[in-house]
Amino acid sequence: MPGDRLLRILTLLSSGGVTAPATARLCDVCADVTAMSGAGIMLMSGEAPAGSVCSTNQVSALIEELQYTLGEGPCVEAYHEDRPVLEPDLADPDTPRWVAFTPPAVEAGARAVFGFPLQVGAVRLGALNLYRDRPGSLSDDQYADALVLAGVAARAVLAMQAQAPPGALAPELELEANFQFVVHQASGMVAVQLGVGVGEALVRLRAYAFANDRPVTEVAEDVVGRRLRFDDRGPGVEP
Repeated sequence: MPGDRLLRILTLLSSGGVTAPATARLCDVCADVTAMSGAGIMLMSGEAPAGSVCSTNQVSALIEELQYTLGEGPCVEAYHEDRPVLEPDLADPDTPRWVAFTPPAVEAGARAVFGFPLQVGAVRLGALNLYRDRPGSLSDDQYADALVLAGVAARAVLAMQAQAPPGALAPELELEANFQFVVHQASGMVAVQLGVGVGEALVRLRAYAFANDRPVTEVAEDVVGRRLRFDDRGPGVEP
């Protein structure tokens, strides 16, 4: 029953003690309860991922980074479509998708990925990402547990953020987070250079990073450091 699942999950969360940050504990429990190889929680705002709140291991962190850089993947799709997104065999899917995301994710060791939207009422916050190092669908119990975990994670994020000053991010959310603030800053600069919206500027940053096989954060650092421009002077031209 849903109430039993929720009680079990809340008991596991509260049994972790205070040695680990709240977000890290949350990701660990998400992976443990669903018997996945790893888990991550990505926050999103509007069209763009804001960044990763937590991840359980290097592969989970890479999955979050890839989705942030490329703007595609299970979390991004789950958020935008407001539904769970399930890919039981990333290396050999029934319907190919995520052309840029899939090869590096598979190379890192992810063989199945599952995204569950974080939502409280009409408020969408992001998505819970689960991955496994072998292909296979979720069982009915794993799927039901993941839905409850996504709800718990969404409410936990809201509760943490409620204590923060207006316009600031809660310290608990920043502790284990990777929010790529430099990318947001660079998107604003590119938007001014090109006379486009910030969303379009982020797409341009991602496209440049992908075409040049570079992390989007590295490209953003070049933009902020004024080593790279996107206006009529052309990328890489100093003002």
